[in-house]
Amino acid sequence: MTTTKLPGLLTPVETSAHTPAEITAWVEREEAVTKARLRTEGALLFRGFGFKEFSEFEHFTMLFVDKLASYVGGASPRTNVEGKVFTSTDTAAHFSINQHHEGAYLPQMPRIIGFYCRVAAAKGGQTPLADGRRVLARLPAELVARYEERGVRYVNNLPNGFGIGKTWQAQFQTEDRAKVEKMLQDEGYEFSWRPDGALRTALRAGAIGVHPVTGERAWVTQVDHWHPTGLEPATRARLAKALPQENFPMNATYGDGEPLPEEDFPIIRAAISAETVQFDWQSGDVLICDNYLASHGRRPFEGERKVFVTLG
Repeated sequence: MTTTKLPGLLTPVETSAHTPAEITAWVEREEAVTKARLRTEGALLFRGFGFKEFSEFEHFTMLFVDKLASYVGGASPRTNVEGKVFTSTDTAAHFSINQHHEGAYLPQMPRIIGFYCRVAAAKGGQTPLADGRRVLARLPAELVARYEERGVRYVNNLPNGFGIGKTWQAQFQTEDRAKVEKMLQDEGYEFSWRPDGALRTALRAGAIGVHPVTGERAWVTQVDHWHPTGLEPATRARLAKALPQENFPMNATYGDGEPLPEEDFPIIRAAISAETVQFDWQSGDVLICDNYLASHGRRPFEGERKVFVTLG
């Protein structure tokens, strides 16, 4: 199990690079060493290189992936700003975002997620990280065995045009039902349309990730992020007054559809919390995360904060 503290830090001191072009060239030269370090540490923070343009950030992150992805099917509120660069989240500043591995609920989750801080928040706004290998090692063997055997089923209720949660038009970036159905069928989703035009999708996924290069096992799931226990109690209570739990915007069950024991979630969150670390953003920072190894979240913040992402 890794003992390295997240994230690994690279600066002009050890790279002799001072600009986005220079650090890009340095990573190209040192590709094998840099990628090996990323796999060991889980995330690398490139600080002091003065990233300013979206195109610089996009080109840099492409050094770590075969191609960059769109965000079709993604559940977070997020806006495309340029090329394959998106806002990290459009969630209001006063909310915390729980630790999660990006897109663990998708048929193919991103292997790499890049973050670019254009403007650091005046207060808060950190992107905490947690090593999924170390989280897995903290969890009781019985709990791990259950989730590994039964898997997780992610249920998404998407309103038609407006309502509680992200609409299916926004999530799939189209208003064409036939196109959505084709996409869902191709990717193995269960789905159904409600009389009001709302869409329910469900997809079974694992909770244990196996790194495609190293073969390391890690706790790679958004089960605690999707389950209603992840909501603030007041928010959950308000939703429960308006909707049965099966119609909440997001929910997670065992892979066979049976409810998950709510007593699991304090245990899971305690293991994640024990491994969570954070740093303060500086404007111009770029963070590269191996999405199989490092989960991320977001702290509430005050003032302006502009952090963007690429998915690979």
